[in-house]
Amino acid sequence: MTHVTARHFPAGFLWGTATAAHQVEGNNRNNQWWAWEQIPGHIHQNQRSGLACNWWTPGGAEADLDRAQALGQNAHRLSVEWSRLEPSAGVFDPAAFARYREILTALRARGLSAMVTLHHFTNPLWFEAQGAWLNPRSVALFQRFVERVAGELGDLVDLWCTINEPNVVATLGYLVGEFPPGQRSPLAPFRVTRNLLLAHAAAYHAIHRQDSQAQVGLALQLRPFVPARPTARLDRWVARMQDYLFNQSLLTAIRDGVLRPPLGLGETVPALVDSSDFLGINFYTRELVHFDLRVPGDLFGRRSFSPTGEMSDLTSSGAPYSECVPDSLEQLLRQLTPCGKPIYITECGLPDADDNQRPRFLITHLAAVQRAIQAGAPVEGFFHWTLVDNFEWAEGWHLRFGLIELDTATQARQPRASAQTYADICRTNAITPAVVQRDAPEVFRQTFGEA
Repeated sequence: MTHVTARHFPAGFLWGTATAAHQVEGNNRNNQWWAWEQIPGHIHQNQRSGLACNWWTPGGAEADLDRAQALGQNAHRLSVEWSRLEPSAGVFDPAAFARYREILTALRARGLSAMVTLHHFTNPLWFEAQGAWLNPRSVALFQRFVERVAGELGDLVDLWCTINEPNVVATLGYLVGEFPPGQRSPLAPFRVTRNLLLAHAAAYHAIHRQDSQAQVGLALQLRPFVPARPTARLDRWVARMQDYLFNQSLLTAIRDGVLRPPLGLGETVPALVDSSDFLGINFYTRELVHFDLRVPGDLFGRRSFSPTGEMSDLTSSGAPYSECVPDSLEQLLRQLTPCGKPIYITECGLPDADDNQRPRFLITHLAAVQRAIQAGAPVEGFFHWTLVDNFEWAEGWHLRFGLIELDTATQARQPRASAQTYADICRTNAITPAVVQRDAPEVFRQTFGEA
């Protein structure tokens, strides 16, 4: 075989996994997601988060962080649960802060940089009762929470992520109705998105007032919208419109501070101007868009996740995990390069219980990231979703994203083969020919460009 050179990543690159509090801690009884789970029909097969991955029990999170360290990772992204830290409006729980200090201290002791997300889908029940993100006071209430968290935990945090996927919160909670509060409104999603952007800006400045050197960003799920028929003018038009609403309207707002329609009337919010020290990108797949007069609610754009227009058979709701599209990730990273901000891929993964696709997925997507870096994209870290199988929101325990398999009945863990694939890449800071030949020989030429 001709000599092949490993695909190296920059020195200091962060290699980690990502988790969210409600999905791993267990018994988060004081938020709107726990309440949502109790109502039949909301979760796949009426499953519930229950004990989740048992991270809130002393030693539970630490044991999984031992596993992350053993797999060669040097970073971890986690979230703090607002409903634990502020269980009643204006009342904070010292014991909850102490537990998070234990977890963050455990990260540091294991040489894992901490990226902390302040809001990952869940709201305290008291906040939900006040209208949540439709309430104009939501911005000030979130700012109060962030100020307290930054003051109590900031010395142990390397990177702050203010809000996870505000575009998904608005779409699934207020347009599609699959997430709480289950609304199906044509206007509420834009009010929610606007308030989430304002809350992000308030959090950004609150953290910087306490630490001028802090690195603060937010995590957007960015999904390329591709015309199903590239030569069809109407397919191209609806793809551009959906890209604007889901992706571009948020990206431009945190850059120039302008709230363009439908988020605003073009007004500039000074606090939003340049309000992100880095871009956090959650990437899973692309969407193919067909012009279709039968779906006016989606701007006449019928979306699918495979060239045939068929939905995935991996999920109960047709969630977008049917296509492996690493080239779309590379293209996205190249498009974001002119923003001039460091980029972290804050989530990327796929559900694969039998683990027959994940090694190839990891190699092809990380090769795409490496190619984008070689072309100038300032990518500084990759957080795989996820470390251990966890509770996947409306999909319950149906989707298995973990490098480590979880038996929910016994809490036993078993590393999948893909855990070793990822570990070898993390340890060498490179995609090596040996790893590809061992774990995904079918993409060897695709990865290295030669045999």
